[in-house]
Amino acid sequence: MHLGSSGTSWTRSGRGCLQHIPSRTCRRFRDNKPGQFWHVTDFHLDPTYHITSDHTKVCASSKGAKASDPGPFGDVMCDSPYRLIFSALDFIKNSGQKVSFMIWTGDSPPHVPVHELSTDKVINVIANITTTLQHLFPNLQVFPALGNHDYWPQDQLPVVSSKVYNAVADLWKPWLTEEAITTLKKGGFYTQKVSNNPKLRIISLNTNLYYGLNSMTLNETDPANQFEWLENTLNISQQNKEKVYIIAHVPVGYLPSTSYITAIRKYHNEKLIDIFRKYSDIIAGQFYGHTHRDSIMVLSDKKGNPVNSLFVAPAVTPVRSILEKLTNNPGVRLFQYDPRDYKLMDMLQYYLNLTDANLKGESNWKVEYNLTQAYDIEDLQPKSLYKLAKQFAKQESKQFIKYYKYFFVSYDSSVICQGKCKIFQICAIMNLDVISYTDCLKQYHMKRSL
Repeated sequence: MHLGSSGTSWTRSGRGCLQHIPSRTCRRFRDNKPGQFWHVTDFHLDPTYHITSDHTKVCASSKGAKASDPGPFGDVMCDSPYRLIFSALDFIKNSGQKVSFMIWTGDSPPHVPVHELSTDKVINVIANITTTLQHLFPNLQVFPALGNHDYWPQDQLPVVSSKVYNAVADLWKPWLTEEAITTLKKGGFYTQKVSNNPKLRIISLNTNLYYGLNSMTLNETDPANQFEWLENTLNISQQNKEKVYIIAHVPVGYLPSTSYITAIRKYHNEKLIDIFRKYSDIIAGQFYGHTHRDSIMVLSDKKGNPVNSLFVAPAVTPVRSILEKLTNNPGVRLFQYDPRDYKLMDMLQYYLNLTDANLKGESNWKVEYNLTQAYDIEDLQPKSLYKLAKQFAKQESKQFIKYYKYFFVSYDSSVICQGKCKIFQICAIMNLDVISYTDCLKQYHMKRSL
């Protein structure tokens, strides 16, 4: 039995599967134990966080707004105190889970006005998180991706070498090869094989180059030649019979909380979708952050057949703006894959009830849900997720009610999403390109003006 720092215990059954992993998933592995990896994202460390009687001065990231109910592990008006980030990583370290690697999809600095940061401050925050990871996991391979806040000024990641690109390349040297470091310094992206999985390749994209707020890449069709590099990399992987996991910060597809807005620029989104469709036979999974919410997407080919599964992980930071009613509890997640072909089999989402943690003065990270079990599906393959999305679309779908609760990492179980809210969610899950997304909204009689 393995005992986690949260006090949660896990017992193993059969051939290396966790007890709360469905036996049907476990059976599929036969004589092979499932491979596992962690996904963490959006730490957003706010070094200014401190408890004070003046709630307008608890953290810089609240931008002068009153903190709601500040405690040792943070506040919903603030980005993460270091104690929250350490508790998440300490939980992972002591969870008893054996993993091959970790993916970390960016955004270390806080949400503060531009003048409160600098290039050196951004580098120092990224260095702080990197050092913590390397200290807690000295023998674990970590694959990072840069976020839009991992730069100063924020969002303005360039198409040429920069002080930040050079700094992170030096910080991440223990994890990366010389080839990966070279492209990281040039454009903030890289590729590398997983050391203990010789046929599995990670491609870490700098999707911030396609972010609408990035004025450094305005009117560029292929900033930093990343599209060309990506196609070449995928082509070689295809020839070498490798499987690929795509990781990046800003996701492809449409934002699920509104209509007709892609997370990256529409042109670049269409280009990426075309590439992902072309190489869908070797892309075994895609993993993103940025939105701070928990969501899934299914990429279909032009004929409407599901070909790729995409996962957007929720943030560790619980921050929300003064205008938002809802935010997320802090979360981290564990994926399971078949070591024979790297197909994604299951996912465990862990979370911290922030209110409870602050009341008790201790962090009790626990399982929020197990994906196959929560939705009664076979695995995380595109066909399974596509069928699930079809169930979500049904009226009064209990599965969708559950999904929307998890969207906010169980921050508020009373939230209801129906009407336009539900349509935007469903269309974003199932339609990543402009033609199919527009058709989806038309199907629900939604007009562009909404």
